[in-house]
Amino acid sequence: MVGKAGIWCVKTALPKVKASESPDLVIVNGDGATASHGLGRQHAGYLRKLGADSITGGDSSFFKKDLVEALDTLPFVLRPANYPPQSPGRGWRFFNAGKARVAVVSLIGRVGFNRVHGDNPFTLLPALSERLRQETPYVIVDFHGAATAEKQAFFWHADGKVSAVIGSHGRVATSDETVLPLGTGVITDAGRTGSLDSVGGCESESKIREYITRIPDWSRDAWARPALQGVVLELDDSGKTRSIRRINVDCGTPPAAETR
Repeated sequence: MVGKAGIWCVKTALPKVKASESPDLVIVNGDGATASHGLGRQHAGYLRKLGADSITGGDSSFFKKDLVEALDTLPFVLRPANYPPQSPGRGWRFFNAGKARVAVVSLIGRVGFNRVHGDNPFTLLPALSERLRQETPYVIVDFHGAATAEKQAFFWHADGKVSAVIGSHGRVATSDETVLPLGTGVITDAGRTGSLDSVGGCESESKIREYITRIPDWSRDAWARPALQGVVLELDDSGKTRSIRRINVDCGTPPAAETR
């Protein structure tokens, strides 16, 4: 999700999704929730109140100091599991989902990130998945990656080792959702919750100016055509993905008070 518009979309549309889909577990990537760049502590708590059971991270997990200081006390917020063990917080946790337990894992890719560098997710996954599957057959991975080739290679590497791998970071929904031969559901990018008429959830003018001047600008949230995007997973009793389906919920026109 991205910015104030993304949070508003969760507030507006998640109850509708819960009513229509009856999900056992709601996983939200919150890496761009606060000012389109990172996640603040207050927003983490608010998203929890709005219905997010688990909030995964990415390359901006440590960009908000108040969250970094609180990560060890917020068990529902995950940072990438392939960050150093000395990092605050956890990279995976078990969550109750109906009568089952689901392991949710946050991982970050190694291609295209200049400020952060995680350990190799390809070498980490086999041992981690074996450990988690001793407790539950249901293992869902949020793979936060900048390169589609790395994501897709990781999908095939993960096939049969986890229930699903959902790509994030691109902030553009892809149409390649599928179930691989050994039962792992995958999609290169689950999309973005926030403004669709924007550049990654930010006002297009500010991002154009950034490319011209090379001065980063994450300060301007966009509000045009807000929507909630994501995927609905159905898993069978063995932990394999039975189906993966994209969703796109139009959130309508936000009240003027929300856009301030």
